[in-house]
Amino acid sequence: MRDGAALAEQIAERRAGTGDPRALLGELRRARMLVPLDRGGLWTGHFGGVRWVFAFTGEEALARFAGSRARESGSAQDSARPWEFAELLGARLLDEIIPAMGEPAGIAVDVADPDGSMLFPPAMGIVPDEAAVDTPDKLVGGTDATLGTDKTAGGAA
Repeated sequence: MRDGAALAEQIAERRAGTGDPRALLGELRRARMLVPLDRGGLWTGHFGGVRWVFAFTGEEALARFAGSRARESGSAQDSARPWEFAELLGARLLDEIIPAMGEPAGIAVDVADPDGSMLFPPAMGIVPDEAAVDTPDKLVGGTDATLGTDKTAGGAA
């Protein structure tokens, strides 16, 4: 298990228009991700018909997220509270946890870093086919029938 520094570097390369998408995905699979816990489960949010698992490449990235949440709430209590998190291998998130969620789900990496974040959607080649929304058996008229079923409004954070 590797820390997330190499993944953060791969993300920066892709965002700069360079780098190899396969190498990026491989690095996600090998990386130790920090996933905040919320009410006994993983911290997630809905956006665009997808449940996004928030994952971070290191404690600094997680601290930036915690700081942004405290600023949004305006609560001194939020800024001082400890943040519990799970350390999970990216491959476990992709291969086990995402398919077990029972709905379209992906991984949102370092969401508090506008220039360093990356989304890994529930697409073929990223998640197992049974969890992907773009498999031929799930496409209806060229669009995904499952994406239009989410009635949740709001953002991922």
